[in-house]
Amino acid sequence: MPRQPLIESGQQAAQSAYSPYSSLRVGAAVLAGQDIYNGCNIENVSYGLTICAERVAIFKAISAGHRQIQAVFVTALAAADAASPSGVMPCGACLQVMAEFGGPDLLVIVEHAGEFHLRDLLPKPFAL
Repeated sequence: MPRQPLIESGQQAAQSAYSPYSSLRVGAAVLAGQDIYNGCNIENVSYGLTICAERVAIFKAISAGHRQIQAVFVTALAAADAASPSGVMPCGACLQVMAEFGGPDLLVIVEHAGEFHLRDLLPKPFAL
């Protein structure tokens, strides 16, 4: 899988982030089939209504008709300066959504933190 288009798409998405409360501008991109979908975090003053970049990108892919994703890339602008690399790791909600549409072998690339398989980040996802 060529990683560069996925990385560039996620980095570009971070530019559009709406993050007036945390100032952490996150971008994500997912590979679904042959297509790449990206998204940014969108914060809300009622913080529970905030949505992460990863879920925006995944939901764009799903709304376009995909049901399986092959890879996820996550970045945050100035993350190396503003937060530790672990501060940009996907949250539990995003990991659970990744489990729904990617499965345990899903490749998760987090800029400044490394490459992981979903099973290592969420070893026991919720299931019915």
